[in-house]
Amino acid sequence: MRKFFLLSVFIVSSQVLLAQQFAFELWHEGKLVLETTDTLRGLVKYDQQSDIIQIKIKGQLQSYTARKVLFVEIFDAGAKRYRQFYSLPYSANNTYKTPIFFELICEGKITVLCREKLEYRTVSSPYYYYGTTTRLVLVNTYFLLKPDGTIAEFEGRKADWLRLMEDREKEVKGFVKDNKLDFDYKYELARIIEYYNTLVK
Repeated sequence: MRKFFLLSVFIVSSQVLLAQQFAFELWHEGKLVLETTDTLRGLVKYDQQSDIIQIKIKGQLQSYTARKVLFVEIFDAGAKRYRQFYSLPYSANNTYKTPIFFELICEGKITVLCREKLEYRTVSSPYYYYGTTTRLVLVNTYFLLKPDGTIAEFEGRKADWLRLMEDREKEVKGFVKDNKLDFDYKYELARIIEYYNTLVK
């Protein structure tokens, strides 16, 4: 019985891992604007971990680093939305800045950028004998683009986001409640910040 249970768990977990596919692993209809201002259109694959953009044009594959690209736009069929990426100079340790790709989440009084990375996380699961497993998950890191052009990592939770919007906190809380939004989901967070930005134009 125990062997059967473990075999079932292995099959289920294997199916979950095989089914798991991240947006950056897929090709998307999109375009690039190069530093030369030339625009290329085709199938685009992005990778924020290596800061490489690939594009297929009539079967020809081309690759570009963040130094060579100004702007990327893709249509993410999984997310059912257009996504925009900008190459912006950034330094994680306040030394030499190099261009890297940031996804623009929302723009206004609060402008939010994002970068993705894969991390192994321990998660609870009813399919595993010990109740937990280590799984590769996509983690979003958020940044604030300030009026002076500087970019600062933002590690805040719900309370910290609300603190940024304290002048309209009551309205924002009402909007979140009415629309059943969650600050922990990237594009729901985008809706919340976008709503706040419309209030303070």
